[in-house]
Amino acid sequence: MTRSANGPVTNRRRLLLGAAGGAAAATLAGVARAAEGRPGQVADAPRTDQAHEIVPFHGEHQAGIVTPRPAAGMMVAFDTLAQTPDDVERLFRTLTERFRFLMAGGPVPELDPRLPPADSGILGPVVSPDNLTLTLSLGHSFFADRPWAQPLMPARLQRMAKFRNDALNAELCHGDLSIQICANTADATIYALRDIIKTLPDLLVIRWKQEGTVPILPPKADGSTESARNFLGFRDGSANPDSRVAPEMDRIVWVGGNGTDEPTWARGGSYQAVRIIRNFVERWDRTPLGEQERIIGRRKASGAPFDGRTEGDVPDYAKDPDGAVTPLDAHIRLANARTAGTERSLMLRRPFNYSNGVTKNGQLDQGLLFISYQADLEQSFIAVQRRLDGEPLEEYIKPVGGGYFFALPGVRDEADFLGRTLLAAARDIPS
Repeated sequence: MTRSANGPVTNRRRLLLGAAGGAAAATLAGVARAAEGRPGQVADAPRTDQAHEIVPFHGEHQAGIVTPRPAAGMMVAFDTLAQTPDDVERLFRTLTERFRFLMAGGPVPELDPRLPPADSGILGPVVSPDNLTLTLSLGHSFFADRPWAQPLMPARLQRMAKFRNDALNAELCHGDLSIQICANTADATIYALRDIIKTLPDLLVIRWKQEGTVPILPPKADGSTESARNFLGFRDGSANPDSRVAPEMDRIVWVGGNGTDEPTWARGGSYQAVRIIRNFVERWDRTPLGEQERIIGRRKASGAPFDGRTEGDVPDYAKDPDGAVTPLDAHIRLANARTAGTERSLMLRRPFNYSNGVTKNGQLDQGLLFISYQADLEQSFIAVQRRLDGEPLEEYIKPVGGGYFFALPGVRDEADFLGRTLLAAARDIPS
């Protein structure tokens, strides 16, 4: 038996998928009941009631963009050996099959023990979905290096250029495609990555990878929530557009079709900007609090702007034209001056903190895995980055990698697959 798309293992898997979520939930409930009244021991697995959470795979848009951000995230860039439309279709169909299974969870096929096992085994014989999302995006080189795809490149997709404060490592930049993997736990993201590598060894080669986390915060006494903090200690997510408001997401995040200069196949997709931003945390931690706050433009403890009381308060720059309250070069003021012109620069940010160990000179290698989604890469991320050029915060940060990608439209149903509209458009072009 094999893991082929049409083989008996897949048919058996599909029969079992419907029970997967319930099986995982029942297993967790049984563990919790067994543990009642007795303390755990050191080798027990940590307990959770969230491993059975499932994010729907099908929809107009891919999951993992406006989906609530879980605790663990990973960005992986690949180069692909798929060149022809037929090879690319096999790549896209296989990724769709794996994404669909991994996000739903279920029993792992049992193969002949004389063969390699069906998976890595790190999540056990029944894979819990664990709130997993996988988001596939294509880079500039995917289109530029394939003559049949060149006429179909999204209008604003480009190779990420170096800004003045960047120290880009070529080994950490660009890629034919990216897969964003997010879940409640890092083990679930690692499991998904290893599954993809095992399934497509002849078509995908990892170019670079960066993992990250988001601190888990309990709700406040009144039930409200707050943005998570980055490794500079400030809340990262203040003034982010509300991902629950569909009209806002249509305007800010999703690429339109008719009436735009974007190719029709791209409708429902989004531009993805990724930046690996090193934080010089030792230097930052020795900087006076008042200076830190002036650099950012917010109070560190509350996240409030200087003329507000809460994180959600909107700074009134019209009453502060000379920067007496919020400095003119504060990060939040440069990023969003709250004028009619800068309204077009809004983006949806989805960052994770990363910690990669220690550098050769004994400093902590920590920072921000910045990810944003926007309908217009030029007007959003690139325009904001140009305004931030030369800001005081640059003394404490150094972008070292990343890239620009285009997140494909979603998969509508069981008959659909990622990238179908792109390939259909390519085959409509006369040779």
